[in-house]
Amino acid sequence: MRDKDFLSIEQLSSDELNGLISAARNLKSAPLTARSILAGRSVALLFQKPSLRTRVSFEIAVAQLGAHPLYLSPSEVGLGEREEVADVARVLSRYVDAIVARTFLHHDIEALAHHATVPVLNGLSDQSHPCQILGDLLTIEERFGRLKGLTIAYVGDGNNVARSLVEAAPRAGFTLHVASPPGFEPDSGAVTRALRLDPEAIVVTHDPSLAAQGADVVYTDAWFSMGQEAERERRALIFPPFRVTMELLSQAAPHAIVMHCLPAHRDEEITEEVIDGPQSAVFDQAENRLYAQKALLVELLDPRRSGAGQIGTPERLEQSQRRGYG
Repeated sequence: MRDKDFLSIEQLSSDELNGLISAARNLKSAPLTARSILAGRSVALLFQKPSLRTRVSFEIAVAQLGAHPLYLSPSEVGLGEREEVADVARVLSRYVDAIVARTFLHHDIEALAHHATVPVLNGLSDQSHPCQILGDLLTIEERFGRLKGLTIAYVGDGNNVARSLVEAAPRAGFTLHVASPPGFEPDSGAVTRALRLDPEAIVVTHDPSLAAQGADVVYTDAWFSMGQEAERERRALIFPPFRVTMELLSQAAPHAIVMHCLPAHRDEEITEEVIDGPQSAVFDQAENRLYAQKALLVELLDPRRSGAGQIGTPERLEQSQRRGYG
């Protein structure tokens, strides 16, 4: 990767994105090949928000790579409140080898990256959820054997997940249909930049049925995120036509899979029979966060790497063993 930090999918080239997915696939198929590749390293998990998947998947990924994870809760640090973001970045850079941050505001992630001398990884911000999308793309590739030429329909709020999917579409070669209520579309700047890379990569509509028509993947997310609880009642009146139901799923291809980044509100943005049904890949994508984040950590922290697509291969294992890391 060209940058020391990983803040968004948009900073990746097509080759870098595909290389990370390939590396994640290698690590999943042979997890023990990288068990000590980051031995002696330490990674701070700096969280403003409570978390299940992001915390557990990163903490386990760091440990399984041989490094030491250090979880820092919202009350311990008070990022931007008890202590300036810049000072936190400078201090942690003296102690750890990387910082995974899960913040409310994207500019806090950017400030951490600006002031830190170690890599900063975006575990989630209001603008971007890039690690989620890496795991999602691995899941889709596992199911279909490819990403290029597929159609993904995202139905619901044009939030951070939708934006990261927008950024991924022209880089991975899939078409993204986004159906959101008026006023809740994905970031227009991100859509414009994606369309510059591929004029046919993104379709934004207000019609969920149109978006789902013939799609290979139907994806949704909660109608409101953590920190938006005050909007719940208003959104509950606007979003019901965008609920993913069996009727909506019937508009997609017969082989379509269903995705949701979790946590889910059953029978709100997605019905129980869909999320727990045979077409659901929801828990596969949750699992694949682990392998995608392993690939990302190795790419940013392993000075012996020879390219993301080689992480976890027998050749890389042999190199590590010769250096005493196996």
